[in-house]
Amino acid sequence: MGGSINTDLLLLFIDITKAKAFKHIPQKNMASNNFPSQSHLLVIIIFITTLLTPITTNNTSPQPWNILSNDNFAGKLTSASSSVEAASIDFGHVTKILPSAVLNPSSVQDIIDLIKLSFDSQSSFPIAARGHGHSFRGQAAAKDGVVVNMRSMVNEDRGIKVSRTGLYADVDTAWLWIEVLNKTLELGLTPVSWTDYLYLTVGGTLSNGGISGQTSRYGPQISNVLELDIITGKGEIATCSNDMNSDLFYAALGGLGQFGIITRARIKLELAPKRAKWLRFLYTDFSEFTRDQERLISEADGLHFLEGSVMLDHGPPDNWRSTYYPPSDHLRIVSMIKRHRVIYCLEVVKYYDEFSQHSVNEEMEELSESLNFVRGFVYEKDVTYIDFLNRVRTGELNLKSKGQWDVPHPWLNLFVPKSQISRFDYGVFKGIILRNNITTGPLLVYPMKRIMWNDQMSTAIPEEDVFYAVGFLRSAEFDNWEAYDKENMEVLMFCEDAKMDVIQYLPYHASQEGWVRHFGPRWNTFVERKYKYDPKMILSPGQNIFQ
Repeated sequence: MGGSINTDLLLLFIDITKAKAFKHIPQKNMASNNFPSQSHLLVIIIFITTLLTPITTNNTSPQPWNILSNDNFAGKLTSASSSVEAASIDFGHVTKILPSAVLNPSSVQDIIDLIKLSFDSQSSFPIAARGHGHSFRGQAAAKDGVVVNMRSMVNEDRGIKVSRTGLYADVDTAWLWIEVLNKTLELGLTPVSWTDYLYLTVGGTLSNGGISGQTSRYGPQISNVLELDIITGKGEIATCSNDMNSDLFYAALGGLGQFGIITRARIKLELAPKRAKWLRFLYTDFSEFTRDQERLISEADGLHFLEGSVMLDHGPPDNWRSTYYPPSDHLRIVSMIKRHRVIYCLEVVKYYDEFSQHSVNEEMEELSESLNFVRGFVYEKDVTYIDFLNRVRTGELNLKSKGQWDVPHPWLNLFVPKSQISRFDYGVFKGIILRNNITTGPLLVYPMKRIMWNDQMSTAIPEEDVFYAVGFLRSAEFDNWEAYDKENMEVLMFCEDAKMDVIQYLPYHASQEGWVRHFGPRWNTFVERKYKYDPKMILSPGQNIFQ
């Protein structure tokens, strides 16, 4: 970086510093389209401060394509076309972003060495951790950099240590949640908060949030973590928790991989139930549907799982959900959908074991009587605990057998404030989606409580006490996925024009302005943490937050 700094940039830095929180900047300039916003000025300050920071490194500038001979990475870092191609695509199948190389680490030290190599060089290269590749917009990509294949560290003989007395499990974050579940069940224990799909890595979901129908009772997965090991963008490893390195702990949870690579997580456990009483109720009235959901999540020690979904007049019930209803009732359900165009399904579960099996039927019967669903449309299953948690796997295998799994998935996930959910139903479900008539795949809509989240964490959520998770989990074809993407943009534009304060979950924004709006008042803290833990902007470039 030599010793010279652009004089104009330096003067800008000094002027901004003197402005003291922008008090002396004329308002007419602040309002000008040519003057950067306060959020952008913070980014400028941090960028210039980075320029002013002395760099004590050697003069070499290793890049992914010329460090393949480094002894530290012998047999682990590869630029083979097959590895690079595999790392360039993800579950979404709508992007292809080629790295220069892929690291298959055998230990945490391999990852530390790689990040240090990038950080200590004058020309650092981007690095992204990849778990099971279930992102859908290139979020785990590293263009012209190195993708770290976290799954290469999985070892069946190590990686999960369970404490029965402490009711927690120390887990290598390259493990899939289904693998964690299987290991803990051997000891009669289980994590408490889940995603609907279990073939995701622990590190992947903790970097985003980790939500499903358990969130209203237990909080997201990031609220059920006691401790983390994290490698920062400086190549430093730290153990952190609420009581130790707490700022890094909360930054990484829901931090989209921006502050470090999580390598170990201590996860809360509880005694595992044996079975699940699983009921589904159909509604035609959205107000009754949401009112029942909101009442149920407000009840203490109530249900263990609650989700809602939408069924549209696009032919028969969605294939992903049709297996949940007896074939003898399919025509009745289709008839109701044809009549009302849009109907809703409330899905609830109560876990039980040999001690509670006598009371669970009575409890669920009382619950059914209190709900305002369409009488005659209630469906019940009684399944093992693991079969319920792993329910999506059946659908996945079915789609794979038909060649319909490795297809584009232009998904859109939103958090919608409770006060706006009726407008969203009318304008989106009964408006945009019904009118366009292209949606295939589950449409989820269910409430969660803000109190179950921690504001110190990075995940952006609405300000209201109750908000809804809405998921458009579409499957498309390679020649038509852009139509779904266009519909996603139409939904987002509708919400923006209606000033609904909707926030994306598993977010994607094409510009930094979009990210500033996404984080809102949390943006400055997010930027400050980025500079603190990853000052060279090495990690997770695929999120497209920092250019």
